[in-house]
Amino acid sequence: MNQLTLHRTNDQVVRVLDRQGQCVGNLKLIGAMWKFKALGQDADGQVVPGGGPLTDRHNMAFAVLDEAAVSAALLA
Repeated sequence: MNQLTLHRTNDQVVRVLDRQGQCVGNLKLIGAMWKFKALGQDADGQVVPGGGPLTDRHNMAFAVLDEAAVSAALLA
């Protein structure tokens, strides 16, 4: 994964996609902070909350919704 892109779903949820367009998680506005919620898939294609390639970044918080800063932090 080189860079992530952000795609707003609504005022409180933003999808986080990898370079291939796969959803690796969501950013959810909780209070005044954006929290990353990792997502993955099991062998049957079922969604695994807290899983996936960025599972170790689950619940990382961001004060500002900035694509470059979010991508850098999640991929660090």
